[in-house]
Amino acid sequence: MTGLDRRALLRGGLGVGAGALASGAVVPPVLGAGTKGSPALLRSGRPGLTHGVQSGDVTARTATVWARADRASRLLVEVSRDPAFRNPRRLAGPVVSSATDFTGKVQLRGLPAASELHYRIRPVDPDDAGTDGEPLVGRLRTAPLSRRDISFVWSGDIAGQGWGVNPDLGGFPMADALLSMDPDFFLCSGDTVYADGPVQREVLLPNGQTWRNIVTEEKTKVAETLAEFRGQYKYNLLADNWRRFLARTPQVNQWDDHEVTNNWYPGEVLDDDRYTVKEVDVLAARASRAFHEYQPIAPARRDSAGRIYRVLRYGPLLDVFVLDMRSCKDPNTSNREPVADGGVLGREQTAWLERELGASRAVWKVIAADLPIGLVVGDGATAFEGIANADPGRPLGRELDLAQVLSFLKRQGIRNHVWLTADVHYTAAHHYSPERAAFTDFDPFWEFVSGPLNAGGFGPAALDATFGPTAVFSETPPRPNTSPAEGHQYVGEVAIDGDTGQLTVRLRGIDGSIRWSTTLDPHAR
Repeated sequence: MTGLDRRALLRGGLGVGAGALASGAVVPPVLGAGTKGSPALLRSGRPGLTHGVQSGDVTARTATVWARADRASRLLVEVSRDPAFRNPRRLAGPVVSSATDFTGKVQLRGLPAASELHYRIRPVDPDDAGTDGEPLVGRLRTAPLSRRDISFVWSGDIAGQGWGVNPDLGGFPMADALLSMDPDFFLCSGDTVYADGPVQREVLLPNGQTWRNIVTEEKTKVAETLAEFRGQYKYNLLADNWRRFLARTPQVNQWDDHEVTNNWYPGEVLDDDRYTVKEVDVLAARASRAFHEYQPIAPARRDSAGRIYRVLRYGPLLDVFVLDMRSCKDPNTSNREPVADGGVLGREQTAWLERELGASRAVWKVIAADLPIGLVVGDGATAFEGIANADPGRPLGRELDLAQVLSFLKRQGIRNHVWLTADVHYTAAHHYSPERAAFTDFDPFWEFVSGPLNAGGFGPAALDATFGPTAVFSETPPRPNTSPAEGHQYVGEVAIDGDTGQLTVRLRGIDGSIRWSTTLDPHAR
């Protein structure tokens, strides 16, 4: 990886007080009249970037930037506090090749904290430094080291249930609201793509109007091959306003089910005529490779089973714990086993989570969970997909994993933990209290639900009483699989006040309007 120290940045002209990057300065890829919406080559004879630029897993000192070229190229990165890139710091990135579908990442190190930085990536012919392509520009904000105001947004469920990239609406309707909110980062709580969700060119809406989708070859069937899984990510990046948002906003991405197929678990064998490959483990391996190729996830040590979970430190006010509740799930059954077996987090991840929560000195601990805690999500007539099992009594099955973590938090006196999730395709605020619960060995806490970002609207789901939840707020669509054209797409916003430490949650609709909000006061540990 390429290092970038603070002195080098300052020598390279990263002056204090650079202004915000104007939306018009983000150069989108040129999407020509390629077959079924595929990107056309940008410049004949020269390399080009095909799907915009992205950044992710940004901390106070580091960031990972991403791009994809149309051929073998070296990625050159320039970084500056100055949006005009006067005297930028330059870094030579990797040579991308067909081995990664021409995608590549560059990790930036030694960045100045609490700073707005601009970056641009240019592809260069690896055999001829004089043959280069046009650069694409992005922006990111690094995390603070002192108490500062922080804001971020979260959602999930992108291009699902047949609702794909709509060119009449700029791509994904929600993206325009996200752009206007200008958050420090975006947390995608899973279902970053719908690998099991083909799209049709036109869908008739209940009001007689027509929803139009861009259609690519990879989106005409369920994904089975590596190329088809890669095509899911390329498809989402055909949305013009989505590329603009990602170029301006660092991401934190989670892994869930639709990156592979609906409600999957390790070892599953599919009973689905759409698939010729029935072994989910084979599909998941290919899907995981595409996920890591196409997401700006920082290099990280994976656990013994290859899962990736991580904590992002965001100064003295915020730590974000990013879970993987999919990769070690046990089979979807009645979910009422009497003995804890690590069926949703796994023992290794549970130990990691408890260790990191215990070590955290941040005021707020945001736990990003790709599955909701108390919502009953079925998988067929008698099985359950999520944590809850519709039994209001003592914890059983996967609930035992959560009970262990909640008891640990109480025992260690760790307060101010807030759980964020998506998955169920509506928005809600749930308060959990031992006063209402069958299991009482935990302190009260909140869980906030958002999504979908661009998928069918569903809900509501029933709440399981084991941990004593109550739905303080819920907004759901009028019918199953309500289209984004009818609204009922949601994003959550978290804002932490640098002076008071108060955390405000706002649940917003497709136009950015606030549907519900609350402000939480921090408790001393």
